[in-house]
Amino acid sequence: MDVSSMILLFMGMLLVAALMQPLSVFLRLPYSLMLVLSGYLGAELVTSFGIDTGLRWQHFHAIVFYIFLPALIFESALHLNVRTLSKKILPILILSTPMMLLATVLSASFIFWGIGYPDYFPWMAALLTGALLSATDPAAVITLFKKVGVSDQLILLIEGESLFNDAVAILLFGLFSSLLMMPGEIFSFSFAAQKFAWVFFGGILIGVLILLCLIPLFTRINDEFSKMVIMICGAYGSYLLAESFLHVSGVIAVLVVGLGFGEMLRKQELKIKQKLNSIWQFNGQLAESLIFLLLGITVTWGMFEQQWLAMLLGIAAVLIARAFGLLVTVPVINLLPGTRVNIKEGIVLYWGGVRGAVTIALALSLPLELESWFTIQSIAYGVVLFSICVQSATTPLLIKAIKLKGTNDEMP
Repeated sequence: MDVSSMILLFMGMLLVAALMQPLSVFLRLPYSLMLVLSGYLGAELVTSFGIDTGLRWQHFHAIVFYIFLPALIFESALHLNVRTLSKKILPILILSTPMMLLATVLSASFIFWGIGYPDYFPWMAALLTGALLSATDPAAVITLFKKVGVSDQLILLIEGESLFNDAVAILLFGLFSSLLMMPGEIFSFSFAAQKFAWVFFGGILIGVLILLCLIPLFTRINDEFSKMVIMICGAYGSYLLAESFLHVSGVIAVLVVGLGFGEMLRKQELKIKQKLNSIWQFNGQLAESLIFLLLGITVTWGMFEQQWLAMLLGIAAVLIARAFGLLVTVPVINLLPGTRVNIKEGIVLYWGGVRGAVTIALALSLPLELESWFTIQSIAYGVVLFSICVQSATTPLLIKAIKLKGTNDEMP
């Protein structure tokens, strides 16, 4: 695919994203759903005329991993207040790590035994699927939560869980992908744990080092343009240094850098702070919009014809695993001082754990050398489409039905 064709395709996708926003408001449909539908219909229309866009599967890994993901993670981290986050860090870590790992194993087990073809879909492929399905993306429901007056504590728990479990999910995805691509290697939990620790803490170290290098520049320069360039260098530089050169977690590095710059940004003048925040909000929304468009472009009717059972298994696995995970972890969270999740908040926490951009991004970047990549991608698409069409669409009705606002019923 030559540069001019890629730029034209990119411009076309941007135009579609711009048109779908007001149309989604007019039709009262989720914006993400409109992007998926427009991507699918556009791809079908183009191919019906025999036009080859030149877009191939091998392009997706580089586009998604090195352009979209750093922007998404950095933007999410940038808007989380570290001081506020630190007050609820224990319940957030419980939701984003132990519960996420439990959900990964439960989802993987359900899908593995449900598919029942270990030669084609081995246990490691099931774990890979469980990892990418465990990344939550509440962006579609957070705005609604704020409008209806859902408690700040619950919103913080959902946003914090999403940020940290996205990072862990991407880390596990990379780990399981590499293990799957090593033929003849026998899976060892000790080896996996050692590699996980190296990749995780290595990412933290890179993030801290990048902050130490760039924060002095950021605080001493008052020019808005220069500050924005420094932030871009921090986001993408930390990711590339970690992933490509030191082979540790780029996502963890970006997460650390984003949280650090977020704290620095809150100390800036109001005008500078608002401008830089709005630019990064635009970057994050743009990356997320293009990911949903790519989902629509790459989804095929053959997926539903051939993989409908695997999709249903994936949806059931995600719902069951999250319910079990919350039943185990919420009572533990309620034992912590200053944190109490009541029954109605627990229901919203369960149904609000929707899947979105990160799950799609990981599915789009699956190595084509994996024999079961099409099944894994189909499962991911099925789960995300269920999140968009069912969970996000019915969340307002759920909140209204349980009368969440102003309730104090405690979860046992």
